[in-house]
Amino acid sequence: MQGVLTLGQFIIENQSEFPYAKGELSRLLRDIGIASKIVNREVNKAGLMDILGEAGTMNIQGESQKKLDVFANEQFISALQSGGECCIVASEENDEFVYIDGEVSKDAKYIVAIDPLDGSSNIDVNVAVGTIFSIYRRKSSTGRATIDDVLQKGTEQVAAGYVIYGSSTMLVYTTGKGVNGFTLDPSIGEFCLSHPKMRIPKDGTIYSINEGNYVHFPEGVKKYLKYCQVEDPTSSRPFTSRYIGSMVADIHRNMIKGGIFIYPTTSSAPNGKLRLVYECNPMAFIIEQAGGRATDGFNRILEKDVHSLHQRSAIFIGSENMVHKAESLMSQYTKDQSDEKLNELLYKTGVIGGLD
Repeated sequence: MQGVLTLGQFIIENQSEFPYAKGELSRLLRDIGIASKIVNREVNKAGLMDILGEAGTMNIQGESQKKLDVFANEQFISALQSGGECCIVASEENDEFVYIDGEVSKDAKYIVAIDPLDGSSNIDVNVAVGTIFSIYRRKSSTGRATIDDVLQKGTEQVAAGYVIYGSSTMLVYTTGKGVNGFTLDPSIGEFCLSHPKMRIPKDGTIYSINEGNYVHFPEGVKKYLKYCQVEDPTSSRPFTSRYIGSMVADIHRNMIKGGIFIYPTTSSAPNGKLRLVYECNPMAFIIEQAGGRATDGFNRILEKDVHSLHQRSAIFIGSENMVHKAESLMSQYTKDQSDEKLNELLYKTGVIGGLD
């Protein structure tokens, strides 16, 4: 155990990163760490207890909730209520945000947005799932916090992180000063620093996307997939396709090995499917801090305006050069499509061709 640095020790030693926080943000991160240990305990019991399967309820997105979705949501909200460092919790599993109205919490400076159990459809088949969280400073200075305190751009995040419940349990987070990863040591019940100063490779050979939806993808995405599959030894192509179906698991693997995760718009989800507040913004903040890139195919994720709690977005995220290439093909197709429509209009109006 010599030289082991726990999450709590690391946060205390790096308190200078939060000169305005006076310890509240540090305690908030520790509260999230404690709740994730409780969720991890239940995930590891899945199959031994009556915690698998459907809860019999639906979330606001119309998705069936798993029992572990509900359990994880309750645990994180309870931990954040008890801690007193945040005034609002916005969860993917709740229709509206939750006010924390305790005597201390009502004047708290922070907002927490959380996806309590990302990839929960995988839990019944023992595949890695995760938690994603995001922390903002409230904008209002007096009175009760409002929806405007919650609907902030991703650039306003003061911290973000994820927990992956896999072969080992890891908590990875950033406060805008780089990314660090902590692995849970079950023998002492502590997250210990295992991946300091994480960096995602600028290039990679893995692409992660649900190719079953290929027919519904934009042409730019189809062109990128074809690019990934062409044999070209100079660029290590064809690339390897790896898709778990849990955003945390796919992005964590690509963070370590290099790669791109794509969840584009489709004909049935023209605005994208992943949630901007709970999934895209926090993961984009983490990946950018690790040297990667995150866009919706055209624009930086962190600069997107936020209009509603459950707003959807497309996302292209991962190794910088891979995301740039995907963006270039998306832009090229959009330009070609625009040129085609312009030529069609000019032809119909007789400006070009078709005239005697």
